[in-house]
Amino acid sequence: MQRAAERDQQGRRERRAKGRGRVLVCAAAVPVVLLVAGCSSGSDSGSGDSGSKGSDSGGTSSSTGAGATPTVQAAAYKKLPDSCAVLSKKTLTSLVPEAKSGKEGTSSDTATRASCSWSSLDNNGVKGSQFRWLNVSLLRFESDATRGEGDQLAHAYFAKQVKDAQAVEGAKNAKTTSVAGTGDEATLVRYDLKKKEGAFKQQTVVTRVENVVVTVDYNGAGLAGEKTPNADTLVKLAEQAAKEVVATVSAANGDGTAPSTSPSPSKSASPSPSKSSSASPSSSASKKS
Repeated sequence: MQRAAERDQQGRRERRAKGRGRVLVCAAAVPVVLLVAGCSSGSDSGSGDSGSKGSDSGGTSSSTGAGATPTVQAAAYKKLPDSCAVLSKKTLTSLVPEAKSGKEGTSSDTATRASCSWSSLDNNGVKGSQFRWLNVSLLRFESDATRGEGDQLAHAYFAKQVKDAQAVEGAKNAKTTSVAGTGDEATLVRYDLKKKEGAFKQQTVVTRVENVVVTVDYNGAGLAGEKTPNADTLVKLAEQAAKEVVATVSAANGDGTAPSTSPSPSKSASPSPSKSSSASPSSSASKKS
């Protein structure tokens, strides 16, 4: 009996020892699990932050790297009329009464650049002669994504033409004024020029309508003793010609009505530049193209 009691007590001690061992093993295993879980959590968090930063960086890069393609409004006028047909016969008779026909200027692309000139010599023998010269030049600008819209490019060229007209060497009594009723902006430059043939009265009207610049050069002189023409009369004729050319350009592009000799309402007039001079008279015809 005593041995049986001792064996029973020994069994209980062994069972308790085994129980304590299992508790210690489990207790020892807990920090390992927590450590692994902690490392795993830190790794996931780190990769999450890294991915987020990478995503932000990628979004910024793509938004700044993809630039929008610049666009410009298409030019209003797509063509030019026949340069030698921009004025009516009636108008030409007033400006260059003895001219038989116009001389077309050289151009590699008449849809963009064109010109025509007329010369008139009313020979009165020993009483002298009246000389008139008229040149009309047209330049059309297309819109360009790198350079700008057609009407803006035309405006810049218009300003340059006015300055060129003011810069003629030897010009006297020069005046620069704005012209009403002609295109979107128009300027007249007038002056006197003494040449070996006689005293010339020069009128240059530069005007812009949409994306087209029109330059009208008109001069007159009394030769071989004939009296010098009235400058105010020549100015009116030059302005009349400029209005008619603008109307012809507009009509050729389906804008407005057919040209007429009566003044049309002005869209706007250009401010009068401060300097005075102009483009050369008849000898400058070779410069116009």
